[in-house]
Amino acid sequence: MDSLISMRLYARALELGSLSAVAREENIGQPTMSKMISAIEKDLGVRLLHRTTTSLTPTEEGRRYYERCKQILEEYAEAVADVWGQTQRPVGKLTVSAPIGLGELRLNALVLQFLEKYPEIEIELNLTDRIIDLVDDGIDVAIRIGDELPPNAIARGIAWSSRLLVATPEYVKRAPRVRRPEDLLKHRYIGYARAPIGTRLEFSKGTEKIVISAEGRYNVNSSLALRECFLKGAGVGSAPAWLVQDLIDAGSLVPLLPKWDLPRHTIHLISPSRRYQPLRARVFLEFMAEHIPALPGLHAATVR
Repeated sequence: MDSLISMRLYARALELGSLSAVAREENIGQPTMSKMISAIEKDLGVRLLHRTTTSLTPTEEGRRYYERCKQILEEYAEAVADVWGQTQRPVGKLTVSAPIGLGELRLNALVLQFLEKYPEIEIELNLTDRIIDLVDDGIDVAIRIGDELPPNAIARGIAWSSRLLVATPEYVKRAPRVRRPEDLLKHRYIGYARAPIGTRLEFSKGTEKIVISAEGRYNVNSSLALRECFLKGAGVGSAPAWLVQDLIDAGSLVPLLPKWDLPRHTIHLISPSRRYQPLRARVFLEFMAEHIPALPGLHAATVR
């Protein structure tokens, strides 16, 4: 039992990023926490943490030990739940990471549906566009767009979204016609201000491929702000279908160059690279795998 307590406190220290924070949470002295970490390191014969007065970061060994600690603690919790007949009850807290635009526009509503279905699960939804390390950031499940994925994690592609060139009907009426990709150079282009997307557009139609750099006076690093720019008729722009398909269906935006394709966006469900997952994580992953492909502008990924 002492080993389990040590594992739990060590794992909590990494999640909070501070020994003193764990000490306050557990109502024990900070020196006691320091001695416990030193004892674990001495017992294992490796250094687990780099400690300064302001930061706490794991060594590579410390990261691996954290993953094993979490696995053992979860398995122990499920063993206890099994004794009490609670194995089939998904309970507890999940920390989930997702992109800001997709999270605010689409995923927030799905999470609320999930919570209604599973009333004993708590969720902390962290929205960020940066690529995170699930272990370092204490994330149980992540939802990411694109091929740039967190390190040391298991990714499952569940859906894809085409990328569309759009504008308002009013803009299309008054602006020069767009018959080919090169015609975009005559237009005000509203771009997504984040590499590697930027304003570089790769069009393809059969075997024909055209790459252009559509320049404009305004770029913004927010999907929702980009959506608003389109609606206000500020210019032409490209966006994933999940961001604009509902506006196209409503007639607020129209797609341009429909016979030309832009690279697709893939949505992945991501979990830490460990075999064991608590029941709450498994049901969340399956719920999202079922519901995300049904969102506007998304399609289920082809199973290969």
